[in-house]
Amino acid sequence: MQENKMGVMPVKKLIVNMSVPMMISMLVQALYNVVDSVFVAMLSENALTAVTLAFPLQNLMIAVGAGTGVGVNAMLSRALGEKKYERSDKAANTAILLAIMSTIVFLILGLTITKPFINTQTTDPEIRQLGYTYLGIVMTIGIGIFMQVTFERLLQSTGRTNLSMISQMTGAIFNIIFDPILIFGLGPFPKMGVAGAAYATVCGQCVAACLGLYLNLRHNHELHFSLKKVLHPEAKIIGKIYAVGVPSILMMAIGSVMTYCMNMILKAFSSTAIAVFGAYFKLQSFFFMPVFGLNNGLIPVLAYNLGARKRSRIDEALKFALELAVCIMLCGTIVLEIFPTQLLSLFSPSKDMLRMGIPALRTIAIHFPIAACGIIMSSIFQAFSRSIYSLFVSLGRQLVILIPVAWLLAQTGNVNNVWWCYPIAEVVSFILSLIFFKKVYREEVKTLDLH
Repeated sequence: MQENKMGVMPVKKLIVNMSVPMMISMLVQALYNVVDSVFVAMLSENALTAVTLAFPLQNLMIAVGAGTGVGVNAMLSRALGEKKYERSDKAANTAILLAIMSTIVFLILGLTITKPFINTQTTDPEIRQLGYTYLGIVMTIGIGIFMQVTFERLLQSTGRTNLSMISQMTGAIFNIIFDPILIFGLGPFPKMGVAGAAYATVCGQCVAACLGLYLNLRHNHELHFSLKKVLHPEAKIIGKIYAVGVPSILMMAIGSVMTYCMNMILKAFSSTAIAVFGAYFKLQSFFFMPVFGLNNGLIPVLAYNLGARKRSRIDEALKFALELAVCIMLCGTIVLEIFPTQLLSLFSPSKDMLRMGIPALRTIAIHFPIAACGIIMSSIFQAFSRSIYSLFVSLGRQLVILIPVAWLLAQTGNVNNVWWCYPIAEVVSFILSLIFFKKVYREEVKTLDLH
């Protein structure tokens, strides 16, 4: 079989080739996230708050799908680099089964824990009802998100990030188009409010999943799919996938815990503070999502070249990706510092929301360039099956540092002080990431020949 492009294409060109399609699709996804909240905010500030309260569990679904995908990605790309094609086929087929299992788990959770979860975060009856509606739909119809992520990761693992981009962009564009149609009842569709936003989300995910399946069957010739292999997995393969995937799942799930805890801290001030937090989370995705796209494109390159024992290509890929990520995040800092009023105005804000939101965006944006360094360093942990280090860094940043600091700052009685928890936590995270990065690089990369 001819050498995969990840082992022979010039590195900078390869990173651009692998990452730019994913960065574009992530930007479209970020646009969807903002547009979705913009339309929801047009209903009311309470509607925006309800969607924000639902986010931790919604993010947990993404964490399980994407974290499992990281395990599949690392195993599959490394197997291709080592020319072990039977193993790569087993990983691909097992990934589909794991997506089905995840769907069943979240269907059960959606039917049982939705109301208790929302109730812990608010006593407002309107916000509660809106939260029940939105979260119930996205959790019980979760098959789209799990299948979408799985098929996209399989395309990424073999270097076909342009096809992955097509799948993700199609789903996001579907969401953007149908959000206003289903929320406000345009044309023949009834006005569904927050439920319309949820249905647009799950339908877009299902469309992307179907397209992803087609693209894998039609174009991903390095992988061979079989219903028999899907239904008869090897425990060893599942174990290896989750050895990398579980730390990645936990790392992303920590974000759900952090968001939940921040909601609990901010509700002591007002529901408007929670709405500001939700607006920030949507806006920051414009800059974080492209860097995560760069990270996703970098992981298979690093894993492949580790398998092929090409140290110089690993070094060049890491350096170029780091420079690119810092530039993107610097742009994010500048935009949020200069245009906070204009950005918040997208969410139909009250005067109180503007008063609270402007200093929030300017304070939090300080940490963006430092975060870029941490994201790129984490790619080597995931690519080299050391995701446990990513877990430690994420745990330290979001739960050990960020939440306790946010709580302490909240005791001052000034919500503007709470936002400083982000820059403080990011500095600590960077130091921890650097320590682990040097350890993994010394043990994995320095032992390779320079070629």
